[in-house]
Amino acid sequence: MSPRKANLTIYVMPGFSQYESLMTRLGKHSTGKSCLYIKKLSDIDESVLEELIRRSVEHMRATYPTT
Repeated sequence: MSPRKANLTIYVMPGFSQYESLMTRLGKHSTGKSCLYIKKLSDIDESVLEELIRRSVEHMRATYPTT
């Protein structure tokens, strides 16, 4: 996560293709390859954002398990 002047940027490392249903419910946002850009938290559904982050973390843990 990176708070920038223009946007709040959240890095979703697996990208967004597997999260299409969440992205349509998220609210006002834009994306880059692995970046989710949000101008104001009030523009989005925070419960959907929480689910998106949870699934992304689960994906990364399954892909790159720690020993």
